[in-house]
Amino acid sequence: MNRGHGSSPPASILALSAILFGALALHAVPAADGSVFIDATKESGITFSHVSSPEKKYIVESMSGGVALFDFDKDGSLDVYLVNSPTVATAGDPRSARSELWRNRGDGTFVDVTDRAGVGYPGWGMGAVAADVDNDGWDDLYVTCYGPNRLYRNNGDGTFSDVTAKAGVGDPRWSTGAAFADFDGDGWLDLFVANYADVRLGALPAFGQGRFCEYHGVPVQCGPRGLPGSGDSLYRNRKDGTFEDVSAQARVADAAGRFGMTAAWSDFDGDGHPDLFVANDAGPNFLYRNNGDGTFTDVALEAGTGLDENGKEQGSMGVAIGDYNHTGRWSVLVTNFAGEYNALYRNDRAFRFTDASFASQTAKASIPLVGWGTHFVDYDDDGWLDLLVVNGHVYPQVERAGRGAHYAQRKLLYRNNHDGTFTEVAAGGDALAQPSVSRGSAAGDLDNDGDIDLVVNNLDGPATVLRNVSADRHNALTISLEGRRGNRDAIGAVVTVTAGDLVQRAMRQSGDSYLSHSDPRLHFGLGARPRADAVEVRWPDGAVQQFGGVPANTFVAVTEGESTMRVVRARAGRE
Repeated sequence: MNRGHGSSPPASILALSAILFGALALHAVPAADGSVFIDATKESGITFSHVSSPEKKYIVESMSGGVALFDFDKDGSLDVYLVNSPTVATAGDPRSARSELWRNRGDGTFVDVTDRAGVGYPGWGMGAVAADVDNDGWDDLYVTCYGPNRLYRNNGDGTFSDVTAKAGVGDPRWSTGAAFADFDGDGWLDLFVANYADVRLGALPAFGQGRFCEYHGVPVQCGPRGLPGSGDSLYRNRKDGTFEDVSAQARVADAAGRFGMTAAWSDFDGDGHPDLFVANDAGPNFLYRNNGDGTFTDVALEAGTGLDENGKEQGSMGVAIGDYNHTGRWSVLVTNFAGEYNALYRNDRAFRFTDASFASQTAKASIPLVGWGTHFVDYDDDGWLDLLVVNGHVYPQVERAGRGAHYAQRKLLYRNNHDGTFTEVAAGGDALAQPSVSRGSAAGDLDNDGDIDLVVNNLDGPATVLRNVSADRHNALTISLEGRRGNRDAIGAVVTVTAGDLVQRAMRQSGDSYLSHSDPRLHFGLGARPRADAVEVRWPDGAVQQFGGVPANTFVAVTEGESTMRVVRARAGRE
C-alpha cells in the first residue's frame, strides 16, 4: 500500500493562485429572482445549433445530441464538443451537419476551433466521450455515429488525427453510448460501445404505417419496438494503438439484440474491478458484474436494476451514478420515457438495489416527461448530491394526441434533503423552466468558479449553456487526478473527502448522462466548512494515498505516487 502524507499548501501559493485566477470575467453572481441557473449561451459565444428535421419521420432523426466537456489543450479550462447529425434527406452530403469543438478562453467565453482541430465531420454523429487511450497525457475523442464511429487522436498541438481504422474501433452499426474503463486492470483504457436498432437508410419503415408507428392514435415515426436490435461491442486496448474486439468472449455482446443507449462503468461491489451498466430502451437494462477474469455476468434482474419496481420494462435513455445518500455505495438514476418514471436504484449492498424512485420523491414529476441527460451534481455545494434531468419528447406530433403532452419540455432539478429524499427546485425565472427538446447534457465548472454549470445539446435549436448562479452556494474543493502506474486519466480511481462530520466519495468516470462526457475533475461541496480535513485517493490498482489539511475553494491536482498535492488555482471570485 502506497501512502503519501501531504501538508497544508503554503499561503503564498494560495495568494498567487487567487491573483492569477480570482477574477475570471464571467464568474457567477446570484440572480435577483432566485434562479439557480441562467441561460448564458449568448455570453459564452457558442453558436452551435443541431441540424434537425421538423417532422422527425424516422427514428434515426430523433436520438442524436451528445456533449463532451474536456480540456483538450491542457490549459486548465473545460472545452466543449457538441455532436451533430444530418437528416434522412441530407444524409448523402457528408458536410450537411457539422459537429463543433469550442475552446474555452479561460474567462467563460469560447471560440470555435473545429476546423483547425479536424473533428467537424465524424459522420451521422450520436454521442461523444473523451479519454487518454494511448497514455500520452492528452485526452483523445471518441464519437459514436449511426455507422461507423470515429476515434480522434489528440496530437497535443490543437489538432486531432482520425486513427479509427488503425485502432479498429469503428463499429459500423448504429452506436449510441460509449464509455472507457480499464476492465482488465492492465493500466490501459478499454472501450465499451452500446448499439441501438439495426436499420438501413434505404429501408426505413414508413412513417405512421404499422403497429409500432403511432402514439395514442397519432401517426409517428416507427420504433424501436418492431425493429431488429443490434449487439454491443467491448474493445480491449492492446497498448500499441490498436484494440481487440472481445465482446463475445467477455459475454457482453448482447446476442439478444436489445436497444442499447447510455453505458457507464462503476465498481458496484467494491472489489476493485469496474462493472458495467447499460440503459436499454424498451427492454431490461444490463448490469454486468466484472468476474475479474476477463468475463462478465449480467445480474440486472436479480440485482433489481433491470426493470421498474412493478417488474416492467422501461424506455431507458440516460444514466447517472453517484453516492447520493452517503452510504459509500454507488446508486444509479436512469431516465425513461413519458408515462413511466425516472428510476432511482438505491444501492443497498453488493448487487442488491432497491427501486427508491417514489420513496425518494423524484418519480412523480418525471412521469409526463421524456428524460435524457442526467446528473448527480451538488449544485449548491452543501456536500450532498442533488439530481438534474433534461427532457424533451421524441414525437413533434405529440401535442395532437390531446393528452396535455408537449414536444419541448422543462428540465428537472431536485435538491437533496439529506435524508434519502429530494425536493424539486423551481424558480420563476430560472432557465431550467424554459422548454426545449433536449438530449445530451454534460456537467462541469466552465468558468472555474467552484460550482457546476451545464451544457445541453437540443434538437430543433441551439445548444444551451446554463451557468450556475445559485445564491445558496457554499465552499467547495475540486480535485484532478493523473495516473502514472495505471491509465493516465486515473479512470476508476475513487476519492474520499472528509470535512468534519461530512464524508463524500466520487469516482473518476469517462462517459455519463446521455451519450455524453462530463467534467473529469471531481467536485466536492463542503458547505460552510473551511477545509477538507482529509483526502484519500484509491487508485485503480488499489494503491492508496492520503493527504490532510486542504483549504476550501481551491483546485488541487494529485499525481499518482507523489507525496503532495499541487494547488492549481483558487476559486474565481473567492479569496
